[in-house]
Amino acid sequence: MDPFLFPPIAAVLEAAYRFVEGFAALLQPIAGTSSAALAILLVTALVRTLLIPIGVSQVRAEGTRRRLHPHILALQRRHRKDPVTLQQKMAELYRAENTSQFAGILPALAQAPVLSVVYTLFVRNTIDGRANALLAQQLFTAPLGGSFVHLLAGASGGIPVYLILFCVLTAVAWISRRIALRLQLVDAEAPASAARITRDLSWLPFVTIVFAAVVPLAAALYLAASATWTLGERMLLRRWYWRGPEHVAQVVPDPSR
Repeated sequence: MDPFLFPPIAAVLEAAYRFVEGFAALLQPIAGTSSAALAILLVTALVRTLLIPIGVSQVRAEGTRRRLHPHILALQRRHRKDPVTLQQKMAELYRAENTSQFAGILPALAQAPVLSVVYTLFVRNTIDGRANALLAQQLFTAPLGGSFVHLLAGASGGIPVYLILFCVLTAVAWISRRIALRLQLVDAEAPASAARITRDLSWLPFVTIVFAAVVPLAAALYLAASATWTLGERMLLRRWYWRGPEHVAQVVPDPSR
């Protein structure tokens, strides 16, 4: 069953659609035929701005994990043969720091419904039984309802738009991967496979480029804007909230160099 057909969710989706559509109409005198694309970028920025408190809580939780990492490793080595005592000691450590090993996860889950609704606006052909007018608009010569795959299949126009879009996504993914590798928490006694898994997972940001190639251009714009915002936000918040030597990243060599 399509969850967006459930009346309460459908009502939220319809309200969000009307807001973006009305915003695009206001931008029409300024942006012309690209007003819907500009509205997508501005609405994405607005949503991400409203979600900054969640980003703050995630960065703080990440910083706490980094600060406690040496203490957790010491407990694991001291009580490796006594898992019950290990769990007790770790629980005491988290309690003393007024945190938990799941800190930052709930805020991430809380923002998922909001981002899902916004993303759905740009991939559905119909909203509340009516054609999605946003997908009928264009960004220069590229239709917002088309995709890069459609372009390769013979659709006309839009190559420069996609080239710029893919360049932005590639740059964001590359920087995100470098940061993930740099912030990797090191355990000298961990097996080499653990570090290899982390390095493999660091390639995940590049999956966004694949999605951007197959979804409508409207959704690809949203993905690019959201990924760029998230990268910049995390870099600024880490610089602001991570203070002191306990948050200094341990550099892990990148084997791809």
